[in-house]
Amino acid sequence: MLGFIEKLTLHPDELGTEDADAVRATGVRDEAIVDAIHVAALFNMIDRMADSLQFEVPPYESFLARADTMLADGYLLYALPDPGDPGVEEDAE
Repeated sequence: MLGFIEKLTLHPDELGTEDADAVRATGVRDEAIVDAIHVAALFNMIDRMADSLQFEVPPYESFLARADTMLADGYLLYALPDPGDPGVEEDAE
């Protein structure tokens, strides 16, 4: 599967049905192949967008500081406050 995803990422024009057939031959179901394609495509898109916009990667220590929370909670998306709530301050202009 990793070879399939690598080829999809680096040489998508060379990927063919024979590549998917080779992955299937190892016992991987089509649903798992599709899931892997979706994950790879999203990561590739995000990576290219981050590179083009010159996103800064935080230092290693920042990741260590967040590690325990990430292990406990995973990638939780917290709701943003509703601007209409009385406790939410307006941005000063």
